[in-house]
Amino acid sequence: MSKDVHIIASSESWIDQQAIDQLNQTASLEGIERAVGLPDLHAGRGIPIGAAFWSRSYVYPHLVGNDIGCGMAFWQTDLPERKFKLDKVVKQLTDLEAPWGGDHHSRLADANLPTELDGETLGTIGGGNHFAEFQRVDSILNEAVFRDHGFDHQRILLLVHSGSRGLGQAILQEHIRQFNTQGLDVQSGAFHAYRGKHDQAMRWAELNRNIIAERFLGRLGSEADRKLDIFHNSVTPHEGGWLHRKGAAPSDKGLVVIPGSRGTMTYLVSPKTEGADLALYSLAHGAGRKWTRGDAKAKLGKRFKLSELERTDLGGRVICEDRNLIFEEAPQAYKNIERVIDDLAQAGLIEVVAILRPIVTYKTRRR
Repeated sequence: MSKDVHIIASSESWIDQQAIDQLNQTASLEGIERAVGLPDLHAGRGIPIGAAFWSRSYVYPHLVGNDIGCGMAFWQTDLPERKFKLDKVVKQLTDLEAPWGGDHHSRLADANLPTELDGETLGTIGGGNHFAEFQRVDSILNEAVFRDHGFDHQRILLLVHSGSRGLGQAILQEHIRQFNTQGLDVQSGAFHAYRGKHDQAMRWAELNRNIIAERFLGRLGSEADRKLDIFHNSVTPHEGGWLHRKGAAPSDKGLVVIPGSRGTMTYLVSPKTEGADLALYSLAHGAGRKWTRGDAKAKLGKRFKLSELERTDLGGRVICEDRNLIFEEAPQAYKNIERVIDDLAQAGLIEVVAILRPIVTYKTRRR
């Protein structure tokens, strides 16, 4: 069967050859008929990140990965920008690594989840590239869309990036134990069993983001209106088959937030429907890594003091008391977000609604 492999990127974009090779290798899997790389495409552990894959006959759990349901949720708070005092907020954001003290069982039941999925990680961010970030509106490019979605340029915004924590990892490990990286025939009982667990992990991840936001807002005595929640790692029904997204945002669920890094702007975009099929109804989920974590630590550890990375060129603050992580996730380790956004716009896939400025990025704080 011929394969349809496509990369959404301009000639000015830099994409690592290893990521391109991984995209083509993954497209060669049995049953995969279409593969798309987005402008943030970068190499992962055998599977490219920033990509989407479609099959009518097979689902591959390892393409979704170990953080099923990882994604971003976005809130508009009731905090006026003029009252957001940076130093005070940084001091208030404490004790957020501790287990959440709320009613776990009630919240799980409300999300149609069994109580055995309870655990101390519910309501926590996790490591890697996950974060919670307060932002402000820097500029508005489409006032009508911005206003129609109930946004107020004077309000502080909260972006939460997290996933299913250890739950998704356990689901993938169980699949690997039984089937290695083999695909699951969509007519098989094994597929239906995986899909049930996958969908639970998706709901758990969404609940996790909600609780994380509640905890952060609670520290500031604030309330907020959730504007969107999008998944980046999933497999979902699509046009008679199954669409795998690995580090890719959906373009068929409304507005999308595409962050760069803690030291670059975030973009609120409106997906366009015309031509969306070319990209498998998917968008970049961020800037994409330029350096591996090891390379970032090696290169930046010699150039910067830890205190220098706790403040950004945009005037923001970074709360990350993990010495390795603050280097691994430094803005310099990521590609140019403006290039990614321009590529999506040039491909006719998005319109930028607003540009947002990070103020406080929270990753981890010692308990």
